[in-house]
Amino acid sequence: MRRLVLKNFRMVDEAADVFGTLVVEDGIIRELAAGAADAGSSADMVIDGRGFGDGAVLMPAFVDLHAHFRDPGFPQKETLESASLAAAAGGYGTVVCMANTNPVIDTLEKAVSLKERSDALGLIDLYPVLSLSKNMEGRELSGIKNLPAGCALPLMLSEDGKDLADERLFLAAMAEARRLGIPVSCHCDFGGIEAEAAQAAGRPRAEWSRMGENNAVRRVIELGKRAGCHIHIAHVSTMEAAALIHAAKSPPANPPFTLTCEATPHHIGATVEDAMRMGAESLGRVNPPLRTEADRRAIAAAVCNGVIDAIATDHAPHSEADKAAGAPGFTGLETAFAACFSALNIDLRRLSALMSANPARILGLYKGPGGRGRIAQGRRADLVIADTRAVWKVRPEQCKSRGKCGPFTGRELRGKILVTIRGGRITFGGESGVR
Repeated sequence: MRRLVLKNFRMVDEAADVFGTLVVEDGIIRELAAGAADAGSSADMVIDGRGFGDGAVLMPAFVDLHAHFRDPGFPQKETLESASLAAAAGGYGTVVCMANTNPVIDTLEKAVSLKERSDALGLIDLYPVLSLSKNMEGRELSGIKNLPAGCALPLMLSEDGKDLADERLFLAAMAEARRLGIPVSCHCDFGGIEAEAAQAAGRPRAEWSRMGENNAVRRVIELGKRAGCHIHIAHVSTMEAAALIHAAKSPPANPPFTLTCEATPHHIGATVEDAMRMGAESLGRVNPPLRTEADRRAIAAAVCNGVIDAIATDHAPHSEADKAAGAPGFTGLETAFAACFSALNIDLRRLSALMSANPARILGLYKGPGGRGRIAQGRRADLVIADTRAVWKVRPEQCKSRGKCGPFTGRELRGKILVTIRGGRITFGGESGVR
């Protein structure tokens, strides 16, 4: 499809909220016109916003900084195909996937192989991270030490679920990240002696996991300053961690140290009460755990006031048997927009920044020809049509992901993804308003 026209739409991104028409040619946004414009007779496809109802809004497709696709190695949990379908259904055009697969993604060759398979599907742009250590064993650096500066992959490094305990190895990995000019995503669960003692003494998970997260946030900030690299803190969940990040950003640190962070939809919209209802050590288990209502409010406030830079799903699907046995993680790609739109008291421009523009900036995908995260001339046509007036109930059987467990199951949420477009091609939806 060479020429696509989207007309009569409310168009919202981080900088604008206007009514108009958009023309896409060869996957790039070529024209923007205010008001109702003539689509012309040369379009290969016309999508009319009036066909989607009064609540329809056209936004940049979302960019996810943190997801687990379980491929290769865990098809009972998820496959590349099922995860990609779930991402497209959730409005995502770009996703970063973590390295804790089997085998671990610890070399450029493994990352390239997974990306090539994803590119062949054509549903999303997938960017695998490389682990910091070989086989995620924490003993020696992974293939990151062999990466040439300026290589197309990876866009981020991460040991994901276990920050490196060896400080010298962690600093060495951060030095490689600085050389490559890409961020290190830190899980922040290495809480030191205090957290370990509380866990060994049989204290509740809520206590020692809070100590672990807060102490680990302090640690990675200090290590990041020493290394002079870009630290990205994953799934911030406690009020204390948010305060630590706020303090570290005020005033902004001198380059080359950079600090960014993310929060998940489930830490924005759910609490420990939801985990207990589901089964705190089974279906409701996630790392970091769902926290108190006070924590939830603090995280939501940090999202709204800019302390937290981005929303990332931490999509972590499991089989039904694995969840029943206590495997931590929720499926989240398909409910992310609605969960955040329902829980946060912010306008769509701010939500677009959190889900599209800011993640694109963090990954280095925002600027330049074909940049993502905005609706603007010369940008890539990664777009999503959402119905902001739709109210729908989350039903697991309708999920495209193989993982069916999440804290929003059975809830009514506001805001529904209707169509996802990647590079000018529809990857999800499109049954209405299209000719």
